[in-house]
Amino acid sequence: MIRKKFAILIIVLVLAALVYSSYRHDMEVARIHSSSGSKIANTPCGMIEYADVGTGPVILAIHGAGGGFDQSLDLARNFLGVGFRVVAPSRFGYLRTPMPADSSPMAQADAHACLLDALNLQKVVVIGGSMGAPSAMQLCIRHPERCSALVLLFPIAFAPRPANQPPPQPSALAKFLMNTTLRSDFAFWSASKLSFDTVMKTIGATPPADFKNAEPEEQARVLAVLRNIEPISQRKKGLRNDAAVALSVPRYDLEQITEPTLVISAEDDLFGTFKGGRFTAEHIPGARFVGYPTGGHLLVGHGTDVRRELAEFLRLHSTTPASSK
Repeated sequence: MIRKKFAILIIVLVLAALVYSSYRHDMEVARIHSSSGSKIANTPCGMIEYADVGTGPVILAIHGAGGGFDQSLDLARNFLGVGFRVVAPSRFGYLRTPMPADSSPMAQADAHACLLDALNLQKVVVIGGSMGAPSAMQLCIRHPERCSALVLLFPIAFAPRPANQPPPQPSALAKFLMNTTLRSDFAFWSASKLSFDTVMKTIGATPPADFKNAEPEEQARVLAVLRNIEPISQRKKGLRNDAAVALSVPRYDLEQITEPTLVISAEDDLFGTFKGGRFTAEHIPGARFVGYPTGGHLLVGHGTDVRRELAEFLRLHSTTPASSK
């Protein structure tokens, strides 16, 4: 009996060592990914981490929840291709950009303008994904001279509700994940390994069936998005702020946005961006809304479609600036 218990203990210890080794390896890869290729700009709006890569028409790529400059660069590689200069800031509370006292989308928009000043860039195409959309819209409202065109991908945006209907609240499961999994690198890593469908639904806001029905190339893109949320510990301040802001995004003065605008979302996005995206496009003069019936928040299965839409939009509305790096 003693030998049997001892053998079981040895097996448990070996398995634990293998799990921990795998975790350490993945965290090291994640930390290298999130710390390579960025710079710090000291601006009147505070310190801003950013990456600045490529040449050509300038894209200000504003990441969503769980991101950082690295998420924006990945989005640009997936959807834009080559031929652009991509400026990718880390928003408030993400990676090396600190969380200021005022972390509203309006203050974040002003920080975007400060970064453009620091880089001597006057006018850019603005692309905001998910929780990057509020500050992207605010940049074009508060600083219209800085925006030549606007793209909103699966945007967290205002959508009208029936009278007396309270604003949507996260599910009990989403609250649990926010309070546990998203506060620990190991907890998030473990959840992504042991309960992938749950993470896909609650963090990726994408129906698992959409992922399973997608081509391998699209599955790889989505897996990279989820993997690159790690390490959570370097993004948790931004995540908490985004979670609070997302519950009460007001109706912006969309009619003030006069730049060419493209909005893209999927109807089965579990964050509900379809209604907000469509409402936004309907109230920005001349905006175009592209909606897919499936794909979830990550637009899985529509990578080629999105690339085609962006290529045509940017062909018409992007120009190479006079300033250079």
